Amino acid sequence: MVRIREGLEAAGYTVHAFNYPYAERGSKRPDHPSKLLEAHRAAADQLAPRVERLFLAGRSMGGRIGTLLAADGYPCDGVILYAYPLHPPGKPEKLRIEHLPRIRVPMLFFQGTRDALARMDLFEAHIASLPNAEVEILEGAGHGLKGGGWTLETLADRYVEGTVAWIERNSSGGSTPPAR
Repeated sequence: MVRIREGLEAAGYTVHAFNYPYAERGSKRPDHPSKLLEAHRAAADQLAPRVERLFLAGRSMGGRIGTLLAADGYPCDGVILYAYPLHPPGKPEKLRIEHLPRIRVPMLFFQGTRDALARMDLFEAHIASLPNAEVEILEGAGHGLKGGGWTLETLADRYVEGTVAWIERNSSGGSTPPAR
């Protein structure tokens, strides 16, 4: 995530990276969803006054929490998702999609073809078909940050390149502070 942040900043975007409280405590067990939403909202609230256009973004669970905020009407210009966890590991019947149709802003999904948390047939049926979703398929990529022919560097670089191009298509350019 550091490489993605640095790449977006180098491209002229303002990025506010943060950790959820459980990560700050050094725990591997995520907090209750309400606490995750509260932390994500607080981070977005800190960034919003500093940018002209606000895009919520996150990897895996962080992206999912961003979609929950957007579905609840949090004011943003789009949502960027790196490896969306469509379902829990080994439980493709437990889809995490019920809130996605309520999102009215553009969404960008980067999805690996070997992601154990997003079976491709289910992804294509439930995500790629959303009218405001754009999908970048990453052939061979799994849910992690490397593997399937991808390294941490090549995957992060692809995320940055695709994110910048998508933001350019969906806005007037970089996120600069609003005029006062």
